[in-house]
Amino acid sequence: MSELFDAVDALVASRSVLPPPAERKRLRAAHGLTIDEVATALKVRRATVSGWEAGKTEPRPPERDAYARLLDKLAELYPAPTTPAAPEQDTAVPEGSAGKPAPAPEAGTAAGAPVAEAAVVTATENTQTGNTQTPASAPASVAPAPAAASRPAGTARPSSTSRRPVAREAAPAGSPVGGTDPRFANGPLAVVDVDADGQVAAYCTGGLVLDVPAKSLPALVEWTLREGKLGAPRLSGPGKDADPLLVLTASALERYGLPATLSDEERHAGRLPEGHRVIKQLVRAEWKLTKRGLGPWARIYRPATGSDRQCVQLCIPSWNALDPRSWGHARQLAPADLARVLGVYAARVMTPRGSTAVTGLELMTALHPPTRASEPDADGRRHSEHNPGSLGSDPVDCAPCEAPDGHPLLSDLPRFHVRGPAEKLFEEAYDWARPMTDDECTSRHLVGIDVNMAFAAGANGLAVGLGAPTHVKAPGFDAKLPGSWLVDLSHVDLARVRVGKDKWADLDASLLPSPFTPTGERPQGPAWYATPTVAYAQELGFDVAPIEAWVRYDNGRYLDGWYQRLRDAFLTTMADLGVHADMEPADFLAAMDDYRNRDPELAIVVSAVKATVKGGLGKLRERPRGEGWKPGQPWRALARPTWRPDIRAAVISRTRINLHRKIVKHVAFTGQYPVAVLSDCVVYAADGPSPLDFLPYRDGKPLPGGFRLGINPGLVKWEGTQSVLWGEEVRERFNAPELNLARYIKDGQVTDKDSGE
Repeated sequence: MSELFDAVDALVASRSVLPPPAERKRLRAAHGLTIDEVATALKVRRATVSGWEAGKTEPRPPERDAYARLLDKLAELYPAPTTPAAPEQDTAVPEGSAGKPAPAPEAGTAAGAPVAEAAVVTATENTQTGNTQTPASAPASVAPAPAAASRPAGTARPSSTSRRPVAREAAPAGSPVGGTDPRFANGPLAVVDVDADGQVAAYCTGGLVLDVPAKSLPALVEWTLREGKLGAPRLSGPGKDADPLLVLTASALERYGLPATLSDEERHAGRLPEGHRVIKQLVRAEWKLTKRGLGPWARIYRPATGSDRQCVQLCIPSWNALDPRSWGHARQLAPADLARVLGVYAARVMTPRGSTAVTGLELMTALHPPTRASEPDADGRRHSEHNPGSLGSDPVDCAPCEAPDGHPLLSDLPRFHVRGPAEKLFEEAYDWARPMTDDECTSRHLVGIDVNMAFAAGANGLAVGLGAPTHVKAPGFDAKLPGSWLVDLSHVDLARVRVGKDKWADLDASLLPSPFTPTGERPQGPAWYATPTVAYAQELGFDVAPIEAWVRYDNGRYLDGWYQRLRDAFLTTMADLGVHADMEPADFLAAMDDYRNRDPELAIVVSAVKATVKGGLGKLRERPRGEGWKPGQPWRALARPTWRPDIRAAVISRTRINLHRKIVKHVAFTGQYPVAVLSDCVVYAADGPSPLDFLPYRDGKPLPGGFRLGINPGLVKWEGTQSVLWGEEVRERFNAPELNLARYIKDGQVTDKDSGE
């Protein structure tokens, strides 16, 4: 009979009535549970629980039975309040909110997105003492505005007009919560969206959702600065706090009179025309726009008065602010999920200032502000002075050999003159390949390994110039002095090189790329090189005799802090995805398998961090971008102190040299030569499909100075495996014996698309 009773109980439970969505959320929050914790317990996806709480979907057996049991238990612990909270007498009423009734309970957004993990509070305020008291029996809802009907407990979004502290739930992995600085209590940014009822909501980090009363873009800016409590503290003592970032969804654009997409003409210009009515609204309200105008990334400000900075930044995804090459499918995310992605990036890198490339460059400046306050003078006043270790406030001219084609320094050259290696510094990443040997063709697989955060690792500990270069004739080479050196390295023969102190190795130079050119070809005479390249020639055991040089005596490890912050952001996010820095090789390879699908939102952050590294370094030598530029004329980027092609060249030089050093160590120990190298990816022929089938691990330890599997920057991961037959067929099909197979090793698809990896 007990089995029959159990069956009857299960049948009754399967048809039991669940509490409404808002009550489900209230009960979870009351017990301090996150959506992730509930999802893990019920063995469902986070989005599934979020949909149940938003009323978008209903649970089905067998999860429904377990979910009902959970809610029943929580309801016993936290019964619903029977009386509404007393009306709040708030004298600070922002524009458009006076006498406005509280909006109806939210079930989702206009786009069908759930209000994820909204922070919910119930409180009664002692109007005489100003103290806030929270009932022990239940979490509370912010009291409604005067003359407004109250919402059921647990359904209200906290209003930014309240002066009470807002309680937050424990956030899931990778969900930052507002910092301790009370000025930025609601985090660095908000995604502004409008629901089907016309209610504007600001989705902040940590699951917080704020009601927004603003009915125009100028009013939205005012609300953000006065009530929003958005922004982030400075990253360096002399620096500036990060301005609030507002991300406008398509529904918010419509609400505030902006187009959902830009026209072809507007997209080409990168902004709305000056006569647009919303821009006129901003002008009438005495707000200004930067030279960038009102485009995908816009800055709206009033001139600062003293230390009072009034500036709000806009990000408009539907205007292509979030480039899919860096941000993947971020623009398709629901508002709460997009706030989480951008919030994690903001907390671990910095609040986005534009594209990932722009943000990468801005991060350098934020960590090394150009000026600082001086010591007090005789009158006790402080003045702005140069901040040591920074690039300063004024741009410096590069050396002629460092200048890209079309630079004003080269205006005297004939129009169609092509500069050769002896005139132009050409430090770029590898693009080298060779035909396979007969022995390699007998192998079964081609295995690609890829260096993690290779260019970030190349920047770590690198001394770079901080000021202008000095020209020197016939200098003695100094490996510790940043600069560009004209030197003949054609005598360096890789057939016999030094691979350690007083240790030499005999190699087959025809199977190796030269370390001195991006193509891997041996140099034919004098050429310009950055310091790391020339220093490597000495390391290999060869003499160097520079003919001339442009050196920078004022130098320092400018990029160390930049590297460390991006490294930590990368490693922390990968750890959230289950890939840790201390894993054994086999465990690491297993953890990397399909890691992006464990949390696709955090995987977006990983891609954005990597794009920040490459893009930021690329911005150091930004080229003209239209604007009617002609060769020989200056372009806008040249006015920046951070336009430093010498720093970019030094990082790329060191990255390429780091890779070549590992290749040589590997050859000297194993006799295995690379088949192809593309940037930070190396392909080897192997008998097995895994990197462990050819990487030498002795007693579980990697070859010192060689390739090592791991997630840390500078270590390697598996990039992809294809068959040797695939490689030969591809080269035969394209009639290209030296086609770079590293470009296609990941998925085997031969296209002209560059993944950037």
